[in-house]
Amino acid sequence: MPPPDSPKSRGEASTLGRRLSAVWSYGRGAPDPKDIENLNIKRTELTEVYCHDDPQVDVVLVHGLNGHPQASWTAKNDVFWPTQLLPRTLGKVRARVLVYGYNADVYAFGGRSATSDYILQHAQTLVMTLDSERYGEDASERPIIFVAHSLGGILVKKALEYSSEITNVNNENLRSVFVSTFGIIFLGTPHNGADPAMWGQMVQSMCAALLPKKMLDTQPQLVTALKVQSETLQNINVAFTNIMDKFNLAFFHEAVKTDFGLFKDFVRPPFPAASPDHADTPGQVVDQTSAAPIMPGPAYAGIEATHSGMCKFESKNAPGYTSVASTIKRYAQEAPPVIAHRWAEERQLRRRVRLSRAHELTVSINNHVPPAGPTPLPGADASTAINATPSRLQALPAPASQARFEDVYTVEEVKDTEMAG
Repeated sequence: MPPPDSPKSRGEASTLGRRLSAVWSYGRGAPDPKDIENLNIKRTELTEVYCHDDPQVDVVLVHGLNGHPQASWTAKNDVFWPTQLLPRTLGKVRARVLVYGYNADVYAFGGRSATSDYILQHAQTLVMTLDSERYGEDASERPIIFVAHSLGGILVKKALEYSSEITNVNNENLRSVFVSTFGIIFLGTPHNGADPAMWGQMVQSMCAALLPKKMLDTQPQLVTALKVQSETLQNINVAFTNIMDKFNLAFFHEAVKTDFGLFKDFVRPPFPAASPDHADTPGQVVDQTSAAPIMPGPAYAGIEATHSGMCKFESKNAPGYTSVASTIKRYAQEAPPVIAHRWAEERQLRRRVRLSRAHELTVSINNHVPPAGPTPLPGADASTAINATPSRLQALPAPASQARFEDVYTVEEVKDTEMAG
């Protein structure tokens, strides 16, 4: 099996390009296309890599910056732990394991393309993809456990914020991701930003200067979002604080420094942005204060591995595996009754909102107050305007004190509601 950073997978990329791609990805670079084909792991969207005969919970792994849904979870001995280790640890726990892939490349070679999306666009895609896949499996209400590495944790937080704020009845299916999520395991996620985001900028500067433009594509959006004191991160953190009590959280931080010495041979003027004095000094990609912010409730632990290695387990005895896998197992065991109760509350909430909207519409009809929606015909009164709308009537806006769902009702639905009342 060719190594994931083989020249074949990089086309005509230079030796410098291959070395950067293999190291600067918080992972190992993309595997050879044949390896991906053999495992049927898609570069983007969701891939199911393990499934119990009767699953009761979905475990979703989300990679980080310049990561890959296979390579980011594969150890140096080619062990892909979501398939080769985790199922045995789960034992009788009825779970399904999926890996999520998205274009988080801040640079790319040859035919590949660096991402131009911002975190919000990635989050919307994650929610839509996960909701669609689970709907197709008749599993929209199945509990979800996220395992997220590095930037993947920021993406998951933004996705849950987005899902929780869905207000339109036509898209309320997208709320299923928020309602179904039981727990999140963060592996080296830079909640408060990371100084090594500058290393991403350094790679971009070096590659742009040293490689032919036709062989290189770079985009700065994701790297910029990961900077310390980034406004994007601050906004995500504030919004997540409002919903975090819904989830079980576990924060893992790297305990082994990463050797950045790879870059010292290539750092030369005139690249001032790419020539820090400590380019050959080992350091943490995401320090403990950012990866494990102190707050009440979450579990905390360190993993004796580098930022890249903390999500790659060679065996069940690898540093961090027992803690991570046991947390997944415990969440999977505890999740079903909790999420079932949450969905019962969600259905009641949606029913109350619909009844409230129907009542408001009924009052407006009885009082001959035209509802928001169609403009009355010239010279027509309110009742004529209502009759001019044969199929649907737009509900009035709900009071601010009520849940924020928009809905529409047929005249028949309103009459049924009146009779039921």
